[in-house]
Amino acid sequence: MQVNDTTVVIAGLGVSGTSLAEVLKERGAHVIGVDERKPEADLHSFADVDWDHVDYVMASPVFNPRTPFILEAQRRGIPVMSEVEFAWRLRVDNQRTGKPAPWIGITGTNGKTSTTEMTSEMLSACGLDAPTAGNIASGDMSMSLSRCATNPQHDVLCVELSSFQLHFTDSLELDCAAITNIADDHLDWHGGRENYAADKSKVFHNAKRVVVYNAQDATVSALAKAAQTAEGCRKVGFTLAEPQAGEIGIADGFIVDNSGLVSGTAGEAVKLAPIADFTHLMEPDGTLYPHLVADALTALALVLGLGADTATALQALKSFKPGGHRIETVAEAKVDGGSIRFVDDSKATNGHAANASLSSFPAKSVVWIAGGLAKGSRFEQLVHDQANTIKAAVIIGVDQEPMREAFASEAPEIPVTFIDPEDKTTVMERAVEACGQYATAGDVVLMAPACASMDQFKSYADRGNQFASAAKAWSEVHGIQ
Repeated sequence: MQVNDTTVVIAGLGVSGTSLAEVLKERGAHVIGVDERKPEADLHSFADVDWDHVDYVMASPVFNPRTPFILEAQRRGIPVMSEVEFAWRLRVDNQRTGKPAPWIGITGTNGKTSTTEMTSEMLSACGLDAPTAGNIASGDMSMSLSRCATNPQHDVLCVELSSFQLHFTDSLELDCAAITNIADDHLDWHGGRENYAADKSKVFHNAKRVVVYNAQDATVSALAKAAQTAEGCRKVGFTLAEPQAGEIGIADGFIVDNSGLVSGTAGEAVKLAPIADFTHLMEPDGTLYPHLVADALTALALVLGLGADTATALQALKSFKPGGHRIETVAEAKVDGGSIRFVDDSKATNGHAANASLSSFPAKSVVWIAGGLAKGSRFEQLVHDQANTIKAAVIIGVDQEPMREAFASEAPEIPVTFIDPEDKTTVMERAVEACGQYATAGDVVLMAPACASMDQFKSYADRGNQFASAAKAWSEVHGIQ
C-alpha cells in the first residue's frame, strides 16, 4: 500500500489511532486526527472535515457502521478501514526470511486474549519473535498492530481480533485463524447476530495453513465449513470431548490430537500429554476450567498448524499462567471447617463468559458478584442454567434491573443482595462485605459479572483490582490468622 501524498482521516486517537497516525506520517501521508475529547487532535468535529480531499478513513471501534461520518465517507466512495486493514496492507518483510511475517488471528466472543497469549508463549518458546498484538489491551505504542506489522524483527504476529475491527477489514489472508466461540454480544453495534457472526467469520477467509474452530459450537462449525480457504488449508475442530477425526480434544485424561496436525493423518489419534500436567487449567481440587481448556486446545492447534515443535509447545503450555482477571484466586480466608476462596474473573464481561466461569464450580458453592453495564443483554438463560451452582448473588452496577428480573423469574429461591450504586469508590468493598454474609467454608466468592465495567470502574482490570483489594482486606479481618 502506497500512502505517500495521500490524506488519511484518523477517527479516534486512542492507542491504535495514534500509532497508525505516526506510521502513516513516516510514510509520507497527510494525517488528520479527529477526536472531540483529545486537545491534541487536528479537528474536534467531523463536520469540519474537508471530504473532497480525503483518500482514506481509519475508524476507531467506538464508531458503529451507521455513524454519519462513516456513511458520508462511503457515499463518496472513500475507503473506510480498521487499523487491522491498514496494518495488513502496510506490513513489511521480515529481516530473516525476506517475506512478511505470518499472522495468526484469533477472534470469538470469549477466550480471545488467553488464546492469543498462549499462542505467543508457545511460539516464543520455539525460538520465534512472536508478540501479541491487535485488540489485546496495552498502553505500549510499540506493540500496537500497525507498529508490529511494520517491524522487520518480528517472525510471527499473534493477533487478537475483535468483531469491531473485523467489520472494516477485508484483505486478511491469515496463515492460521481461529474462532473460539460465538454468543450474543455487541449486537447493537453490528445490527444483529447474523451480522456479528459474519464479521467474525472474516478471519477464515483465504486462510493458508489451518483454521481452528469450536466443534461444540454449531454457529462456529457452520462458519468453518463454509469458509473459503487457500488450497491445502486444514480445518481443525477443538472439543472438550473425545475428538473425532479432524479434531483435537480430551480423552482418557489426555490431550489427544485426531486432526492429523501431529501424525499427518486425520483420524489417527495421538496422545500428546496428560491434562493433569496443565495445572493452570484446573481448580486446586483437579476440576477443569472448561473455558481455559478450550483456549489451550485452540492455541495448541494454531501453533501446530504453523509447524511448531510439538514437545516444545506442550512444555511452554504447561508453564503458562493466564493474565490477570481471568479465573484467578486473589484471596483466601481461613474459617472454621476450611476456607473461603475469592476468585477474580472480571474479564467475564458477558453472559457467555460468566456461564463458562460458573460452570467451573460445584453445586451451590458460588456466591456470585454480578452486574454492571448490561449493554442491552438479558440474563434469564444464564441464571436458569446456573441456578444449581449459585448459592447467593450480590448485584453491583448502575443498571441492576436485568439481573433483578432474571433472578425473580428463573431462581426466586436464591438470596440476592443489591448494592446501592451510589458512591462508586466503595461499591466493591460493600459487595465483598455482602458476600461474606453468605459464604461459608468451602464456598467460592466469584466475581464474573457478565457485564461491562465502565459504569462504575475505569476498566475490567480496575474492577478486578478493586475486588482483589477488598477480598484481601475482608480475609484479613474475618479469617482465622
